[in-house]
Amino acid sequence: MGDYNDTITVTVAPDRLFSYLADVQNLPAYMPRLTSARPHGGDRVTVTAHIDPADAPEQDVTSEAWIHVLENGKSLEWGAPGPHDYHGRLHVAPGEDPTSSLLTVQLHTDSTEGAQVDHGLEEALRGIKDAVEAAER
Repeated sequence: MGDYNDTITVTVAPDRLFSYLADVQNLPAYMPRLTSARPHGGDRVTVTAHIDPADAPEQDVTSEAWIHVLENGKSLEWGAPGPHDYHGRLHVAPGEDPTSSLLTVQLHTDSTEGAQVDHGLEEALRGIKDAVEAAER
């Protein structure tokens, strides 16, 4: 079981960053293995990812997830059903100047692959930073 968190500075104003993140159709632009994200009204989302597990053939997997957009708190909460109690939260806060933001991700999973989860979290933050900064150019 583990709780993980990390923060990155993004050179985009907080309102623009939050708006980008709140649009679930942008998920594949910054989540490395996601190939699609389809909202189904309310907080339900169907996501498809391309995975290459060590103990199985490379494959596409589709699953259901949920995402809550908390406009007032500039946060997103998400989760997915399954055996690992996977859920988390993104929070956007003002950076040191009006054109930057601090993005914090908190993640909980019952999975015990700590180093792998840390790497995935860093990869996701870097993906968000790169995608949203490129979209703003």
